[in-house]
Formats: sequence, C-alpha cells, structure tokens
Amino acid sequence: MKLAILSRAPRAYSTQRLRAAALQRGHEVKVLNTLRFAIDLSGDEPDLQYRGRPLSDYDAIIPRIGASITYFGTAVVRQFEQMDVYTPNTANGISNARDKLRANQILSRHNIGMPATAFVRNRADVRPAIAQVGGAPVVIKLLEGTQGIGVILAPEVKVAEAIIETLHSTNQNVLIQRFVSESRGRDIRALVVGDRVVAAMRRTAAGDEFRSNVHRGGTVEPVDLPPEYAQAAVRSAQIMGLRVAGVDMLEGADGPLVMEVNSSPGLQGIETATQLDVAGAIIDYIAGQVAFPEIDVRQRLSVSTGYGVAELLVHGNAELVGKTLGESGLWERDITVLTLHRGTNVIPNPRKGVVLEAGDRLLCFGKLEEMRGMIPERRRRRARVRKLPAEPIPAEE
Repeated sequence: MKLAILSRAPRAYSTQRLRAAALQRGHEVKVLNTLRFAIDLSGDEPDLQYRGRPLSDYDAIIPRIGASITYFGTAVVRQFEQMDVYTPNTANGISNARDKLRANQILSRHNIGMPATAFVRNRADVRPAIAQVGGAPVVIKLLEGTQGIGVILAPEVKVAEAIIETLHSTNQNVLIQRFVSESRGRDIRALVVGDRVVAAMRRTAAGDEFRSNVHRGGTVEPVDLPPEYAQAAVRSAQIMGLRVAGVDMLEGADGPLVMEVNSSPGLQGIETATQLDVAGAIIDYIAGQVAFPEIDVRQRLSVSTGYGVAELLVHGNAELVGKTLGESGLWERDITVLTLHRGTNVIPNPRKGVVLEAGDRLLCFGKLEEMRGMIPERRRRRARVRKLPAEPIPAEE
C-alpha cells in the first residue's frame, strides 16, 4: 500500500508513530505538508499537484488537519476523495467534528447522551439559556477550541453573562453547557478505529483545574470501558462520518455523556497510558479498507435518474406495524431496505422475515416517486402540558 500522511508537523509524535507503523508493515509512506498542495480542476479528471508538480498515485491518505487550516485542509481531502483515494476520515466528517455546534446538532439527532447544551447570540437570551441547561456553574466553550483552549468554567450567572458578552463582542461564537459535577474533573478518551474501540484512557485534571486535557497538566491511566461507553464512542464516531476518532466522554450519573469527537486525535497520551500500538491498529485498518473500501452509499446511489435514498418512518398507526418486511409490499414497489434502525440498534440488510415495529426507521433505496408518498411529515415539537386552569370546569351559563 502506498500511503500519504497529510501533516504540517512531520516531527510530531503522532505523525512519526503512524509513519513508523506503516514502514514496519512493509508499506510505502510519505509525510506531505497539507499546505503545499494545489487543487487542479482544469483537466478532465480531478487531480492534485504537490510542490508545483503532479502528484503521484496513492492508495490511501491519513489526514491530520489542524484547526487553523480546516477549510483548505478539508478541500484537499475532498479532492483525494474525488480521485478515489481512500481516507478513513472524509472531508465532511472532519468539518462536522471541527465545529462543536454542528457536532452537537448531529449527535443529538441520533439520541447520543451529551451534557445539556444551548447556543444563543442575543444578550437577552443568555440568562434563559443558562437556566435551560441547569443553571450555574456552567461551562462556556468556543466553537473551534482545541486541547482545552477556549473552555471556561463560570461559577455564577453574572460571571457567565460577562464572559459571554465579552466573547460575543469579539465575534466569537460560544456554547453554554451544563457543568457535570459528578465527573469530578475526569473524562474518558476512547480511540475508535473502524467499528471498535482499540484503546481507552481516563484523564484526570491537575489540582483545581477542571479541564482534564494532557496539555493542561492532566494525568492519564488505562481503563477498561464498560460496553455502554464503547458503544457510545463507536456510534458517535460513525455518526460523524469518522473511522478514526478520539471520543471524549464524561462519566455521568446515568452513563456516558459525549463531549467531543476529535478527527485528528493525538496518539502520545493514549499509547503511553495503555502501552498499545494504536498507530499500528490504524494502519492495519486502512490497509484492509484499501483492499475492500467503503463508499458513500447516498452519493453513489442518488445519481441514478428517478432513484434515490430516503428514510421511511413506521408510524404507530401505520399498516406496516406487525407485518414482516416481506409482507410490507416494498419490494413490489421497487424499494429495497438497506438498513433498519430500531432505537439505538441498527440491523443492516434486514431479512424479509423481520417484523416491523412502531418507531422503526427504514433506510431505503428505490423509486423516488414511490417513496415520496411514504416519507413521514416533519416532526413537530411536543406540546408542553399546561397548568390546570383556576376553574377546571367552567360554570354552565
């Protein structure tokens, strides 16, 4: 396999370990400075130049895109994708993970446990937002902060308002997040590769510091993840569109709370803590994918005229409830069920004998005209239960 590591820091521990692991396995590998690429859109096929010369062929890339070059870096990764070069982390996945607000929006749609979070811009909305997440103390986060930078703990509402007002005055966007006191300055970093967690560590903040990042002086120790933590980490990475990711979770009273999904996780801390060859696991996974790569199903299937991909919801009063897929009539309407989502479980390529239940979501490929009439109405916000009126039963006139 011929592999390129996209990195502006060839001497960084993570870059060196990935390069060494690839060489030890007999692969050809080069470290390429992301900013030295030129995207060539002038020819008949998508292409790239590197340092002013045509780029040679590569089987796969490992993007290590820093926050300061996200826009250009993801454009380069996207061009590699157009050239059918395999990447474990797509440009879209990197962009999703880099923006904390976008990441929270995506994960919340899929019922991933997270600390209560709010995003506002108007000064008048700040105090209600703080109350919405549980009141002070609250954590204030810059949308694109890394390594604990731009994460502030505000002990009181007035302090939080002053901090947010100051940041807004400098055109900074911030998240307001519940402070999970039961985590006690600790969090868990799970390193996801493909569909499994290959290593995990617990990070503990130093002294009175509430941020547990190693760059903030935190200490690390290996940890055996409970199944619910491993499942949350893998699902979060896959939902974001990442096959290699560091997933940071708080140990909440009711289970894991996902804080962040990192598309370029550092390897030094977790390899030192666990003494596991995480870099080697990444290289082995990529080598396997180059031989049998995953593809973006929605993008590939949606180019067929008259056909597309849609998600169908089985309503509680639908005729499909209680019927098997074989009895549903979908195949007769030229609709193929690719996956069945039931709660947090995903059933790929479901058999025709699977009995449908209320709330099931079917990811289907087929005729758009047939599916259009089956797509559910937009979900509406659940009405709140109002207080009982002072006069529950009005007097008869």
